[in-house]
Amino acid sequence: LNSIDKECEVINIENSNNLEYKKNIEKEFSNVKCILAGKNLGYGKANNIGLQKAKTKYALILNPDTELFPETLKNFLKVAQQNPDFAIIGPNIKENKKDDSIEEKEKLSNLVSLDVRSTNTVKGYAMFLNLSQFNEVGFFDENIFIYLEEIDLCKRLLKKRKKIYWCPN
Repeated sequence: LNSIDKECEVINIENSNNLEYKKNIEKEFSNVKCILAGKNLGYGKANNIGLQKAKTKYALILNPDTELFPETLKNFLKVAQQNPDFAIIGPNIKENKKDDSIEEKEKLSNLVSLDVRSTNTVKGYAMFLNLSQFNEVGFFDENIFIYLEEIDLCKRLLKKRKKIYWCPN
């Protein structure tokens, strides 16, 4: 949350009923609305709650262990303007190793260039969505609790001839 521009509205879906967490997050970040799911609903269902509440043209799904560079959101918008028919844009990854263990890697998302390439799928840790492209497809399949939700979503989008892009650089 610290890496997100304070001018951006953020919807944080918390897969618990931890009222103290909600109070602390909303106190520290005035741009964040925290919604308590009451229990662990899983990745897809929790994201669907946030996406259905979004009142914007675009939405960014961002995992809590992912940090944005200052220019990332602006670059997503530039890529969106250049490719207005996109459904999803995925950024490249820069991993910041805290030590040699895989579990300690922190993902940093950045669009270093505005170069985009078509792809069949993007990683679910950071997905920039054009919400108007999901009317026919819906969002995540809520029958999938964890893992592969983004792959399923991308396959359904491609069947409807929606465009998925990845920024490789």
